[in-house]
Amino acid sequence: MNDTPGWTSPGSAPSDGQDGSGVPRPATPGDANGSAPQWSKDQPPAGQWSPPTAPVPGQAPGPHRAGPGWGGPPPQGNWGRPPAAKPGVIPLRPLGMGEILDGAVSTMRTYWRTVLTITVTVAVISQTADVLVQRFLAPTIPEISSDATPDEALAQLGETMRASLVGSIPAILILVMATLVSAALLTVVISRAILGRPVSLGAAWQEARPRLLKLAGLTLLLPLMSAGIMLVALLPGLLIGSVAGGLLVGLGALGGLAVVIWLMVRFSLASPALMLERQGIIPSLKRSAKLVQGAWWRIFGITVLTQLILFLVAMIIAIPFSVIGIAVDGEGFGGLLSGSTPQFGWPFLIITGIGGVVINAISYPISAGVTVLLYVDQRIRREALDLELARAAGAPGYGPAPGDPAAGN
Repeated sequence: MNDTPGWTSPGSAPSDGQDGSGVPRPATPGDANGSAPQWSKDQPPAGQWSPPTAPVPGQAPGPHRAGPGWGGPPPQGNWGRPPAAKPGVIPLRPLGMGEILDGAVSTMRTYWRTVLTITVTVAVISQTADVLVQRFLAPTIPEISSDATPDEALAQLGETMRASLVGSIPAILILVMATLVSAALLTVVISRAILGRPVSLGAAWQEARPRLLKLAGLTLLLPLMSAGIMLVALLPGLLIGSVAGGLLVGLGALGGLAVVIWLMVRFSLASPALMLERQGIIPSLKRSAKLVQGAWWRIFGITVLTQLILFLVAMIIAIPFSVIGIAVDGEGFGGLLSGSTPQFGWPFLIITGIGGVVINAISYPISAGVTVLLYVDQRIRREALDLELARAAGAPGYGPAPGDPAAGN
């Protein structure tokens, strides 16, 4: 283990076949006949006991032993461990859903200078590019005539959908690149926040930059994989082309969507594995699948809840900016009420772009924080990563931190 937030090398992950049987557990007090435990009536005040011997420097403290006259159970955390240390934004133990969300928000609040510098910079660049694309590159969406025949209306609807899709491709690419850069930098910041260590923007960039190319490959591979699955699921129905083909398309869409959702959750921890364990693209996907195994529904639920919260926050912010933009724009609400397709100008694009910057500045760190903390939580549950993190943070009672001269004694 090194002193960076990578925490462990790829080859040392003990998740294969590890059942936690080696973790010491406290024995249940009781008398010799197996009856219920009889605690002494005269117990010392809570928290004032001490182990009989002083800990040896450079050696982790052994299990607590009851001294003379001491009858209460030892304070313990998870699985008989000492109480969880909290050097940073989360306690170093298995996390609940609320603690994961709180840890993401606490990172943004505690390290707001670095976090906002990253998110606002990325959001301004992405929103500026998006405004320019919408203004100069996006095709004009044709209007659907109200007196068109069914065939003409269907053709006009297809043309409208095609124009909307073509216009959204540049915006989607810009969003993917913005999310890529912010996720890489924020992963470094959050990993340091877990240990209670501040990190500057320059240090985060220096650590994340060598991984950006592989992270870009991973980011592009997942949607391409999803598109390929959906194509395979829809292709038989599209080739048939009759009513039966339409039904087959619907069934294929449902089946393909289920497979895509299952795979996206299964590979949802690949990004932090790639960044923090310094693995390749395929090993990161395998690592994510291994960590998610047995916890798919939990990770799916937390991810969906997080995205729902972020969606509601985005709507709360976006609606006022959109209303102001429509009111300030030349046509105003008249164009919407007339039933024609509104053509918005610079005022609307600029005002809604500012709203987009605010939304992204909030959503980027929370989304990245939840993903990284889910990764850390799964490693704590499977691999006792909390002990390594506590040592790396220098928490008392967990042995010397890496690089400490006492570690070699």
